[in-house]
Amino acid sequence: MVFIVISTVYKRYLGAITYLRTLLYFKSFYVVRNLPIEGPIFMTKKTIELISFDLCPFVQRSVITLKKKNIDFNITYIDLANKPDWFLKISPLGKVPVLRYGDDVIFESAIINEFLDEITGDALMPSEPLAKAKQRGWIEYASQVLMDQYFVSASAKAEDFEKHSANLNQKLARLEIEVSDQGYFNDGSFSLIDSAIAPLFTRMDILAKRFNQNFLQGFPKLVALSKKLLEKDYVSDSVISNFEDVYVNYLKTNKTFIASQT
Repeated sequence: MVFIVISTVYKRYLGAITYLRTLLYFKSFYVVRNLPIEGPIFMTKKTIELISFDLCPFVQRSVITLKKKNIDFNITYIDLANKPDWFLKISPLGKVPVLRYGDDVIFESAIINEFLDEITGDALMPSEPLAKAKQRGWIEYASQVLMDQYFVSASAKAEDFEKHSANLNQKLARLEIEVSDQGYFNDGSFSLIDSAIAPLFTRMDILAKRFNQNFLQGFPKLVALSKKLLEKDYVSDSVISNFEDVYVNYLKTNKTFIASQT
């Protein structure tokens, strides 16, 4: 504990006035950073590098969080079809995103986002255990929705497209029940569940515009949430500048069913 160090060293040798001034300085350190008195202190800044694939929705989650919190970072893109050896050495699952924090490595988007949230102020995750656990559950649910959306868009046959579309629609119906009508998923403020679900809306917006596939039809609260999130710079700027064209080209090159309908 930092205050024990101050008490046993500064108070003994520097006197009561200096001790009090030092104590107030350390208290102000915590207040400015919105950190609890018992929380971790990150006295030195470490470089942040995000390892990415340019179409990955899970990487986009972390970019959204980094941009929302104004965290300085570098991003390195790799080809997942030809993963470099250095990447395989640091990624236990061989997947992106991977975050390098100085010499340390963190993987999995939900874990990365919580870490980024915890080392900065203005928390995007509830501190109360039950509320935090519930949000983690919906973040995992959003991951499953993203996978369903991927299977829909990547389907090569009509029957597969219909099957995965039905699964996606079922999950969207469940989300429609849960999402608030206050602006964001939970309430009137942005949280990590919004980071987790925004990549879904990025892709659905393109599918609606370019392929006339409106998966959000009939879900007014999700439509409103999508519109609000996609208008935010930290969401619109969380993908490469030509993302729409790259995504559409990917669907056409892979001869997907959805691309054949135009």
